[in-house]
Amino acid sequence: MAGRIPESFINDLLARIDIVEVIGSRVELKRAGKELKGLSPFTGEKSPSFFVNPAKQMFFDFSSGRNGNAIGFLMEFERLGFIDAVEELARIAGVEVPREAGAGPSAAVLAGPLDALAAAERVYREQLRKHAPAVEYLKRRGVSGELARQFAIGFAPEAWDTLARSFPDPKHALTAGLLIERDKGGVYDRFRNRVMFPIRDARGRTVAFGGRTLGDDPAKYLNSPETPVFHKGRQLYGLYEARQANAELPYLLVVEGYMDVVSLFGQGIPLAVAAMGTAFTEEQLKLLFRATRKLVFCFDGDAAGRRAADKALDLVLPQMRGDREVRFLFLPEGHDPDTWVQELGAEAFGERVEQAMPLTEFMIRTLSRGLSMESLDGRARLVEKARPMLEAMPPGALRSLLLDRLASLSGLSADAIEAGRSEAPAPPPDEAPAAQRGDRPVRRLLQLLLDNPALADRVQETGALLSLEAPGLPLFLEVVEFFQAHPGAHAGLLVQQYEGRPEARWLARLMSKPLTVDEEAACEEFLDIIDRLHARSRDQRIRELIGLGERQSDAERAELAQLLQQKA
Repeated sequence: MAGRIPESFINDLLARIDIVEVIGSRVELKRAGKELKGLSPFTGEKSPSFFVNPAKQMFFDFSSGRNGNAIGFLMEFERLGFIDAVEELARIAGVEVPREAGAGPSAAVLAGPLDALAAAERVYREQLRKHAPAVEYLKRRGVSGELARQFAIGFAPEAWDTLARSFPDPKHALTAGLLIERDKGGVYDRFRNRVMFPIRDARGRTVAFGGRTLGDDPAKYLNSPETPVFHKGRQLYGLYEARQANAELPYLLVVEGYMDVVSLFGQGIPLAVAAMGTAFTEEQLKLLFRATRKLVFCFDGDAAGRRAADKALDLVLPQMRGDREVRFLFLPEGHDPDTWVQELGAEAFGERVEQAMPLTEFMIRTLSRGLSMESLDGRARLVEKARPMLEAMPPGALRSLLLDRLASLSGLSADAIEAGRSEAPAPPPDEAPAAQRGDRPVRRLLQLLLDNPALADRVQETGALLSLEAPGLPLFLEVVEFFQAHPGAHAGLLVQQYEGRPEARWLARLMSKPLTVDEEAACEEFLDIIDRLHARSRDQRIRELIGLGERQSDAERAELAQLLQQKA
């Protein structure tokens, strides 16, 4: 049935369903204190490291690093899309999934930019069926009708108002970057005469488009602009499709274009992703390492490809910890992944991927480029060029192996190379953004609150805390506000609200840590930390007011006197 599932229904469904029932019918679970445990359904482990928490309505799989609520489990375990997972949960709960009225954009109730994007996707797909040149272009590129449906590929006609006529109220389509306002009033379509590639988020929702021109437009590809639901540096084309097609991702191939991803998928290699036409970012890299431990960067073999590889190398080095692996695959001249896989075939292409250059070998080649290893000067320069790379790398086996290799090439000992470092290597970066890591009291507050959401009602005067300079505090107050607005909500429902945001992974990690205190002691600890934060906020405000000196107003002098009295 066409139409968007209301967000309120999804929240009600998660509140109604029991995650233990959902998972217990698919995985053998045994009671382990307040939780249930079993063997991971995602890995071949032989000792239990898979836990289900009924109070939080969350699962935590420590062998694969996966976690989430009931929707997330079904998406991972049964490889369902978000919509299909919701429909399966509704079937279990014995309720019907409601849809917003109307199959076409002009009839749909558009509650936000995601609705407008979904409506635009339907329009573009319908237009593709009517436009023979676009269909022929896709056929020439080896894209079958089934493959086009799988990626929801469509077509934007050359007219300026194909979408504009479909949205009587253009508000949300403008926010979504689908339409552009005219200087003299009115709107027009951003994408015209282009094959359209929907860009999907982790839940399978279309959040943007990439369009490939069929005309003489100098801009061969055009992407959606940054919007409230789309940030180029945080999305990867094809990642959703790759996760749907693979129970486990043995590796991910990082390529340049949308057609490379689609063509590899069509050739039986559903393991490729592409950036959004911009430089690869740290956030995208972290996103990939959450999905797999092995990445293969695919570049042209020319000078531009080497420059792109050098930039990728600088980006990955700080993230090379644990069992992560990165390789570099350089294409023959005149080929891109799309044409090369069609020439070689899937099996031979897969062999080339397995033979791709290891990270350490690429590093040595990069460092020694233009140097003579026969001369003392060349070997010395090699070591000096390597120092920034060594300093960027976290401690571990890979860094030790690189040191040994440099020692072999330069004739210096590994200790001597190490002794020349300007500073100790930085510790492995936290997965959470710096603003969210928080100081220890705030992390503890969040852990206690996520275990017992009813504590949110004990937080008063949040306005005073907003001004406190404590990392992570804005996120804590945001969570408090959510639980206060949704009485009875569990932590699994909260995670649904943060789906696709960096905070989701960090919150899930906090929830995975069991509390070691009973409910009464947890409440006392929670209130004590809140009191200490209020005291810090008061002291901070006192310092601010005293700093004003003679510039204090009468109201500020009265406020200072009151605060000092409270402190006494």
